[in-house]
Amino acid sequence: MKKFLLIILTISSINIATAQEVSFKGGEWFKFEMSYSNFLKAGNATLTVKETELNGKPVFHIVGKGWTTGMIKWFFKVKDRYESYIDVDKIIPYKFIRNIDEGGHKKNIEINFNHEKNTALVHNKKHKTHKTVATKPNVQDMVSMYYYLRNKINTNTLKPGDEIKTDMFFDEENYGFKLKFLGEEIIKTNFGKIETLKFRPYVMAGRVFKEEESLTLWVSKDKNKVPLRIKADLAVGSLRADLEAFKGLKHPFKIVVEN
Repeated sequence: MKKFLLIILTISSINIATAQEVSFKGGEWFKFEMSYSNFLKAGNATLTVKETELNGKPVFHIVGKGWTTGMIKWFFKVKDRYESYIDVDKIIPYKFIRNIDEGGHKKNIEINFNHEKNTALVHNKKHKTHKTVATKPNVQDMVSMYYYLRNKINTNTLKPGDEIKTDMFFDEENYGFKLKFLGEEIIKTNFGKIETLKFRPYVMAGRVFKEEESLTLWVSKDKNKVPLRIKADLAVGSLRADLEAFKGLKHPFKIVVEN
């Protein structure tokens, strides 16, 4: 169950919306229920948006939390927290925080981005080190990329098979991120049947994921583009996340057929 919030954030980054139309606002909140191999409850994760200021600039403060529940927490306890401070207009990150405890494996990293110089100052609080790393122009962090793509990619022009690429900085490295649009699908959820857009992100095969096409994501086909369901084939077993609750959406939530 290690990195299950990281999986949520990675594939939630695919959440796409109509270009130039803001899909979220302060007060938005999502809660996901995680299950392992389709039957064992694994944990929960949340994403919260608040409006505040950072160094005199208006920002969205995004907080992602994840924790194990039930029997799993007795033999593998996870408590993760991810934060991003992003510009309200440009939707680029100024600060990213990763504070995790996954079965005793701990990290506490703070990253400050300088977009004028294309650098990131990485402060590893656990090891008490500072490191400046060159970044790509307009680079995103793990959390901010979700909201950036949500507002900048035009789904009206997407066709099945189209691929989208962007740049992300995580811990101390630059990563290329790519996903494929698979088409539309109506799925049954806790809220009723929902029209969705279906995506396939490409990930690195190996220790966590079974292969590079191990993830599938369904997001609502409305102006919110809510992440409704995520499936991941892991090196051992599979992980599924379903949206359990939400509030503070900016736009109406469209349901085809209620339960």
